[in-house]
Amino acid sequence: MQAADDALKPAILAVDDDPQVLRAVRRDLRANYRDRYRILGATSADEAFEVLDVLERRGQETALFLVDQRMPDITGVEFLVEAVSRFPDARRVLLTAYADTDAAITAINRVRLDYYLMKPWDPPTERLFPVLDDLLSDWIAAHRPPYQGIRVVGQPVSPRTHEVRDFLTRNGRPFQFLNAETEGSARALLRSRPDAALPLVLFPDGTVLTSPTTAELAERIGLSTTASRPHYDTVIIGAGPTGLAAGVYGASEGLSTLLVDADSPGGQAGTSSLIENYLGFPSGLSGRDLARRAVTQATRFGAELLHPMEVCGFHRDDPARIIVLADGTEISTETVLLATGVSYNRLEIPGAREFEGAGLYYGAATTESTAAVDQHVFIVGGANSAGQAAVHFAKYAALVSVLVRSDSLEAGMSRYLVDEVRRTPNIEVRLNTRVAALLGGERLERVRLADSVTGAETEEPARFVFTFIGARPRTQWLGDAVATDPHGFILTGTDVPPETWSLERPPAFLETCVPGVFAAGDVRSGSIKRVASGVGEGAMAVALMHQYRAGS
Repeated sequence: MQAADDALKPAILAVDDDPQVLRAVRRDLRANYRDRYRILGATSADEAFEVLDVLERRGQETALFLVDQRMPDITGVEFLVEAVSRFPDARRVLLTAYADTDAAITAINRVRLDYYLMKPWDPPTERLFPVLDDLLSDWIAAHRPPYQGIRVVGQPVSPRTHEVRDFLTRNGRPFQFLNAETEGSARALLRSRPDAALPLVLFPDGTVLTSPTTAELAERIGLSTTASRPHYDTVIIGAGPTGLAAGVYGASEGLSTLLVDADSPGGQAGTSSLIENYLGFPSGLSGRDLARRAVTQATRFGAELLHPMEVCGFHRDDPARIIVLADGTEISTETVLLATGVSYNRLEIPGAREFEGAGLYYGAATTESTAAVDQHVFIVGGANSAGQAAVHFAKYAALVSVLVRSDSLEAGMSRYLVDEVRRTPNIEVRLNTRVAALLGGERLERVRLADSVTGAETEEPARFVFTFIGARPRTQWLGDAVATDPHGFILTGTDVPPETWSLERPPAFLETCVPGVFAAGDVRSGSIKRVASGVGEGAMAVALMHQYRAGS
């Protein structure tokens, strides 16, 4: 029975031609992972490939490769090239006897290496297990075993279906999509519910939701929308990178901390398919992975997260600040951080409203990736988010056209992304081009493009348009509660109008015109619109909250 149970576990394969090193590797791996994984080893590439052959034949999963770079018959990188072609989702770690930077860079470029470790790794509790824990956590989050989870039945292009799929995706809930138009299993389900409104969401326990709202979905999948207490040391409004960073630092430093987000953790950054210039992640990471890690970190320290839950406003009841939630709940707090971020500007053109969610999408909408296979995808915008989306969809689409209103891609996009866009063969960049209209029937069918210089217009077939055109701050709900610049971004520090400030001391760097209420990240006037700077401001805001609470 034990052998049968072990055969069902995903494998960790260690490969090293030194038997003594391999024994040490397997000893340490078994000490920490044998209850969840099969620990396999090989002293040569040939032996390792035989192991992979058996795993493939039996349909068994491999979670991680731990491979020595300097083997006599083949290098670790060469082995990984073959191994990941068979198990593309497995995490990849290279073992080296010294800091072999060239091998690491080669591995990152050829096989998207996740990590390289120096030998020896003693003590493993400090140098081995934390690295592998992180990688295995990522593998589990992305792993798709034989399906027994949530199923969504709907039309492939539908605003309501897209809303449900996007919500589940952004909240890390795996699901299987069944096309109601083409899949027999979907039609069979619908025959028993002929009058049901799509989409249907079916859960493993037999529960079925018909065209559910996000609030209904949130309740069913166990998201928290009710605070556990009436008062907190700090309430953070917005759970993008800025808010999550503040949540981590606030909770870790002993503040009772509540984060509230109207949608899903991660904010605009959470839709990024791959962030490659974030410090400490040389192979990049997706916005969803960044958000997931940050949520885990914040909640581990004791922060609470409510979502999806809108904040309708706040008012002063000195010395407290009162937060008003959409359900009418009022929560008091000593300090507030406004980290609501920004949202992409809407296209103000004919057809934009009709086709939103039915061919037109704001942001990356990675839930539509598989639907875009072999299609022509249009990306509107010339900043980093547009470049990241173009590179992502190029993995699926036959052609990706990046539409840029200006005469230069370099003006708004980081150099590394410009280079990647330029060298991807199925991405084309069209400068001086804007979208003039969207056309079609029940879904988007054509796009009308205009030359920004001459005004000449052309029409082309189009099923997918993703837009990344500027951003507007999410501050409409605030009314005149805090001072903003002419564009709606929140004024802080020395930018706070003197006539709106009530104390003798000047406002702190991130403090708004309301003492104890801070703003950070993209929503703040004058901020640098980058993930790293938002994270830094979130951490800084916690330090300023401590100063405020201390009366300084």
